Amino acid sequence: MNLKSLLLSSDEKTVRILRRVLSDLEIGAAHVSTVDEAVRLITRTRFEAIIVDSASIEAAASLMKAAQAAPVNKRALLIVLVEPSVGLKGGFEMGAHFVLYKPLAVERAKSSFRAVRALIRRERRLQLRVPVQVPVECKGANHYKAKTIDLCEGGMALQFSRRVTNETSLKFCLELPGTNRKLEIIGELAWEGSDEQAGVRFKNPTDEQRKLLREWLAMHLPELEQDDPVICRLTDMSIGGCYLTTDSPFPRGTRVILSIKSGNTEMHAGGVVLVTHPEFGMGVQFLQTTSEQQDQVHNMITALRKTGEKSPELLVEADGLEAQSPADSLGKFKVFARLGPSREAAPYEELATGDALVDLFREKYQLPVETFLQELREQRQAETTHSR
Repeated sequence: MNLKSLLLSSDEKTVRILRRVLSDLEIGAAHVSTVDEAVRLITRTRFEAIIVDSASIEAAASLMKAAQAAPVNKRALLIVLVEPSVGLKGGFEMGAHFVLYKPLAVERAKSSFRAVRALIRRERRLQLRVPVQVPVECKGANHYKAKTIDLCEGGMALQFSRRVTNETSLKFCLELPGTNRKLEIIGELAWEGSDEQAGVRFKNPTDEQRKLLREWLAMHLPELEQDDPVICRLTDMSIGGCYLTTDSPFPRGTRVILSIKSGNTEMHAGGVVLVTHPEFGMGVQFLQTTSEQQDQVHNMITALRKTGEKSPELLVEADGLEAQSPADSLGKFKVFARLGPSREAAPYEELATGDALVDLFREKYQLPVETFLQELREQRQAETTHSR
């Protein structure tokens, strides 16, 4: 798969290191040294990742805004390289998904970009389209008939029988060819073309809908290379989320799938990365908007308790990038006290202020790593004392 990145940097050493790292990971790199050159490219060429060396914070922020405004690069992963004095907060304020500290070292940079590559590949697969023509029933304030032009995991292009007006979202019903199964899913119009053509973006598909789409698409798409899951160690967990240590954390806003084996059974749970610390770890909020997702989280926590390990091992793989900030798109969960560091169950106690661990991820994700970890340790000690 031909993965492409844009690298903006005027520092020869940084460029040399990143060229080597990206080449080893089979990611192409178009290098430019000025913002004007970068802006010209991002308006014409699609990149999976845009990497900005923030020698000038204003210039870096300007380029990231330009990338987000360019239709061809709306889904590009934005990575900024910052001096330690700028910190995570400064990097995120520029609009970055991922912040790396300078100076870069080859092996450390490679660890970080392995996670970036896995996410890029997953995003690419989400957008691969299968040309197909099947009838679609569309229901909203009005009723419409349409026919698919193509279909992908994230949406579809449709030819409507008449122009769609004043519809914020629609329910779509279609039969996937060769399966005798109907897909009923909510979507919104992402773009409108001429001759009653429009693009649909699926909204909050269920696990069952995702599975059905993926199985059908797998039969019609070429086999694509996928990265192995990232190996992580669990250090903290609550009903709402967990903190994992790894040298290859995923960027903030990444949807992830966590896996653990218990005997002959492998369990999975979904989540979204709310805080990421380069080369150290990440904080994940569990997805629990459906009863199925809640059961998955419950089963995983039960299995983790049974291991008796202080820091059990999990496998984590990328499942795509949230279109908006995860803090905005995910609701608060009913909250209970976190498991103690001994992995023994702390008493379940509903907290009026919410899940303390997830709140820490949401509110303190911009803190320097050491400051964040200190707050995490203090929270852990307080809860251990409370559970005695």
